[in-house]
Amino acid sequence: MSELHKFLFDGLPVRGVIVRLTDAWVEILKRRRAADAGEVWPWPVAEMLGEMAAAGALMQANIKFNGALILQIFGEGPVKVAVAEVQQDLSLRVTAKVVGEVAPDAHLQQLVNVNGRGRCAITLDPKDKMPGQQAYQGVVPLNASHGPAQPRLADVIEHYMRQSEQLDTRLVLAADENVAAGLLIQRLPAEGEGNLGGQKMEMEEQLEHFNRISTLAASLTSAELLQLDVETILRRLFWQEKMLRLDVQTPRFACTCSRERVAGMIRGLGRDEAESILEERGEIDVSCDFCGQHYRFDAVDSAQIFMPPGDKPPGPTTVQ
Repeated sequence: MSELHKFLFDGLPVRGVIVRLTDAWVEILKRRRAADAGEVWPWPVAEMLGEMAAAGALMQANIKFNGALILQIFGEGPVKVAVAEVQQDLSLRVTAKVVGEVAPDAHLQQLVNVNGRGRCAITLDPKDKMPGQQAYQGVVPLNASHGPAQPRLADVIEHYMRQSEQLDTRLVLAADENVAAGLLIQRLPAEGEGNLGGQKMEMEEQLEHFNRISTLAASLTSAELLQLDVETILRRLFWQEKMLRLDVQTPRFACTCSRERVAGMIRGLGRDEAESILEERGEIDVSCDFCGQHYRFDAVDSAQIFMPPGDKPPGPTTVQ
């Protein structure tokens, strides 16, 4: 079963989260195969989406926010956009739009940043918006991390956290066909941080503690992250540290699509466009990019979509 563990380092302004998506990740891949008649995303794309799912779960678990955290990678290359969406209860889903061939050994730059204009966006979309309230979004270029010549997704998100959230972060991500996993370490602002004088030495000492723990986290290999259980990983990395463990959470796959939402999308197309599709194909067939669920609307269903609310007959025709 998928699991997410949060922990604190006792007496230090450093926190951590580790996640292993097992059944949730396998379910995502299985649904993709079913939707595409046995095919799935090219492996470099699937690996990136697995890492995005793990990263999204780690970030969502670290904030107190009633809504969806949406991680998007978009730019130029065969992958036009990749999305991981994680709800407050850690239910998650991912998808990508792929156009063209993907090399078997393609990395992030080749997937979405061919001409250096790729972007990473993190959006916090509140569940119950107040009037006029907008979702918060932060965006960073994929090539702005000043890290390796071929930055990884983890490098991009680390840069985002330092740039947008002012949080020193170490992130390790990995994915294979059975597991998508990640480890996140963050330095929390120390008491008095930002003040001059007597707090300076204490803050330097706290930063040294974070750098020590961050270095230990960075020593974790992809193979270890994917193959070892959580207890073994934490014991091997931080056996000299005193840790406070919090309750275990259980991420899961879930999709928020519904027949009502698809009906709203068709309504947005307009009656003329809907009737044109019906005339050409006999029905409107919409497939969810996230879960592969098909929603089919015939001429009667379409007529009810565009019928004024007061004239609609009772019944479950638009209820999924």
